[in-house]
Amino acid sequence: MSCAVSVRQFSIRVTSDDPKKKEDPQKDESKVDESKLQKDDANGEGEELSEEDLQLKTELEMLVERLKEPNTELYKPALETLRTLIRTSTSSMTSVPKPLKFLRPHYPDLQVLYETWPSSEEKSLFADILSVLAMTYSDTQPRGTLRYRLLAASLRPASTPLSDPGSWGHEYVRHLAAELGEEFTLREEEEDLSTEAKPVSTTGTIDDLRALAKECATFLLTHNAEPDAVDLLQEMEIVEELANLVDENTYGRVCQYMIRCVNLLPPPDDVSFLRTAHQIYVRFKKFPEALSLSIRIGDKDLVREDFNAPGNPLMKRQLAFLLARAQVPIEWLKPPSEDEDAESDFQDELPEDLAECLTNAKLSTHFRDFGKELGVSDPKSLEDIYKSHLDNTRAGGTVHIDSARGNLAGTFVNAFVNAGFGNDKLMVEAEEGNSWIYKNKDHGMMSASASLGLSLLWDTEIGLSHVDKYTYSAEEHIKAGALLATGILHTGVRSEADAALALLGDYVENKAVSLKTSAIIGLGLAYVGSHREELLSLLLPQVADDSVSMEIASLAALSLGFIFVGSEHGDVASTILQTLMERDEKALDEKWSRFMVLGLALLYLGKQDASDATIETLKAIEHPVSKTAQILVEACAFAATGNVLKVQAMLHHCDEHLNTGKEKKDDKDDKEKAEENKDAEKEEKEEDKKQDDTFQAFAVIAIAMIAMGEDIGAEMSLRQFNHLMHYGEPVIRKSVPLAIGLVSASNPQLPILDTLSKYSHDSDLQVAINAVFAMGLVGAGTNNARLAQMLRQLAGYYYKEPDCLFMVRIAQGLIHMGKGTIGVNPFFCDRNIMSPSAVAGLLATLTAFTDSKAFVLDKYHWMLYFISTAMYPRFLITLDEELNNLPVTVRVGQALDVVGQAGKPRTISGFQTHQTPVRLGTTERAELATEEYIPFAHVLEGFVILQKNPGWEKEDKMEL
Repeated sequence: MSCAVSVRQFSIRVTSDDPKKKEDPQKDESKVDESKLQKDDANGEGEELSEEDLQLKTELEMLVERLKEPNTELYKPALETLRTLIRTSTSSMTSVPKPLKFLRPHYPDLQVLYETWPSSEEKSLFADILSVLAMTYSDTQPRGTLRYRLLAASLRPASTPLSDPGSWGHEYVRHLAAELGEEFTLREEEEDLSTEAKPVSTTGTIDDLRALAKECATFLLTHNAEPDAVDLLQEMEIVEELANLVDENTYGRVCQYMIRCVNLLPPPDDVSFLRTAHQIYVRFKKFPEALSLSIRIGDKDLVREDFNAPGNPLMKRQLAFLLARAQVPIEWLKPPSEDEDAESDFQDELPEDLAECLTNAKLSTHFRDFGKELGVSDPKSLEDIYKSHLDNTRAGGTVHIDSARGNLAGTFVNAFVNAGFGNDKLMVEAEEGNSWIYKNKDHGMMSASASLGLSLLWDTEIGLSHVDKYTYSAEEHIKAGALLATGILHTGVRSEADAALALLGDYVENKAVSLKTSAIIGLGLAYVGSHREELLSLLLPQVADDSVSMEIASLAALSLGFIFVGSEHGDVASTILQTLMERDEKALDEKWSRFMVLGLALLYLGKQDASDATIETLKAIEHPVSKTAQILVEACAFAATGNVLKVQAMLHHCDEHLNTGKEKKDDKDDKEKAEENKDAEKEEKEEDKKQDDTFQAFAVIAIAMIAMGEDIGAEMSLRQFNHLMHYGEPVIRKSVPLAIGLVSASNPQLPILDTLSKYSHDSDLQVAINAVFAMGLVGAGTNNARLAQMLRQLAGYYYKEPDCLFMVRIAQGLIHMGKGTIGVNPFFCDRNIMSPSAVAGLLATLTAFTDSKAFVLDKYHWMLYFISTAMYPRFLITLDEELNNLPVTVRVGQALDVVGQAGKPRTISGFQTHQTPVRLGTTERAELATEEYIPFAHVLEGFVILQKNPGWEKEDKMEL
């Protein structure tokens, strides 16, 4: 039997089983105490030994004496007996094994004796035994266990290697692992070592340490200590070796632990963990798990290999669904030898069933069927959302204030609530000569006709025929809205016809500004995340041309950021940087410049250190927009990494106090202007004054960007936001609600709702407006009753404030988005993968709200449609082998973190049993209720293909 003793026991100098005789683990012993302890141990003073213990003590002392005798023939039998006695000793969890306790006083003598022996196999065995005894002296002679283990290995001939460290027991391996990590760190920093530690580090090489670490890791893996094995190899900087050490029983737990660690690791360790876990999954043919990690890493070669790896056509379809959800560019799947420009040809070559899955072609059909199953397919009216009959304010209180603004709000609410169903009464199914568009004024018409795109979201066939009639309108704003609608309804869906490019491409050079901007933004929304090279020739000239307005150049840059999100595209980045350098100061002072730098930042989404060169280049620009750009690029590069150092850097930006006196004056102006009609000249002056501190608004949003997607980091960021709200400048306070909304999109938690509710009554109306929008973002698509009640109360509270009331209506529309079936959370696949397209849309929307008076509350309310790239149904639809709906029983409950837990713990709590298709919340998880079917996906979310379990019928018959 192996000796099993807890780590704690070896860190405590124990002299007897009597509690009175145990040393205090916290006490720092002097050498006098140590010698006294040895003396007591040697004499056995104060101990009452049983006959059995006395016999063992005598036998051990006799064996030690034999080792001191000159007769060398006695050495090997004595050492073999010692080894056997130590290995077979047993102890309770609270005491040291008896042989180690009795041999402890002799350890110094044995050390001296060891040095006198010549090199031999007996000396190797002697060193091995000393290595075990060194555990009892680890407080006074650090890393002795490791030193003697390495000496024992060096004395052995290559033909007869040393016995496995696990043969000495679990505790010995854990002790060895701890010392290995410590020794490796000291070797890495040898120049800083103290003189006492240097002699220890002379034994063995780095390779010897790593070889021993692999032996220890193998033992730990086979004894349910997977996290310890991963941690050890990580300390030794050879974590990639895990791929060769795991087996069928351990790989799952190892990969789960490694993936969970990623957010807590600094670069490049985080990526090496993901790549190692990916390698393990590939080895065990876990294709969906491997592909999900390839997508997370963002390596196109890995994605292509993983997609082409399985031979089973059903598995390939499942992988295609996963790629479609992540909106991975189809060109990534192209064999590398093919011509780069032949993307459309490659798409035609794909089998029809695969192309259908990859392009999300049937998303609209499945979504509408899902709506029918849930009983929410009937269109909802504005009154169904507002529930104004429940308001306490007098009837009609809102009508006479600004009916055009009310109608505009109704346009957005109708679009968000009925999104994707294609049957709303205001626009799609309105009678001929639809008057709703004409109930809006000027730019309101543009948003109204653009709302068609949201109602017909993902429906590229029927949707275009509805939108088409508005493209022939004589009214410029209606025509511009129709172009925007064309882009919106193609978001996240690819069609063979490529209609969006054909319809919108012609308008990019149009002289009418509204038509031009609609076409540019429409292309960005339609091809978000597609990395389509053909669009460069259309949009890049708009960015580079000095003669075009800053508005058009910035929106073109933003569109390019959408299309090439996370691609590090060199041409796009250099063009935007060149434009920022060449544009005059007056152009960069404009409010539009923030969208240009956002376009640049989106190129580096999730790329971490790859953004360094761009940030250094931005430092060369003297204009204040440079600082905003640096913050945005860094925020996007480290999005969802939870990088603490980057969060601290952003907090430092928030700490700067700029124009304190001027800000207070501006704050007063804000309040006065909210009561009066907006004065354009004053607003321009205010913009000029505030330009310098715009970077602080983005620094706050950057904290949310970096912290989101990791629960602990997100929770900690909320505490920081609370401090910023108390002590920050007005520009910072305005941005805090937006950051909270981003951290918890479509995930309404009670503390967050209460916080935002408090901010929505703030005396600064800009803070209140952003807080109301954040409430909509946090509750997007959840039908949260508490939030809906809060907003109804706010509608009564702000019935005399047109801007605030408008925003309350927008938030009400967001909460009931898709009648509670569409969410905007950018994380999917059990919240492990971040959707770049979704983050781009959310970030663009929040950027518009950093100056809501100049954008969303002015004539650019269509910017609310940026959020369409983040909209996706939150459903689980199970399909059979022919991709037809297959209703099965599933359990849905709150997801539990079971990483590192022993056995097979429950992965969900408080579950309810449903028949698919079912609606899933952001933090919910589903599992099959029976084993009748085998899922091809590793996470039950979105589209999941099922296959009949061949063993199920047999079990069923047996039960009968």
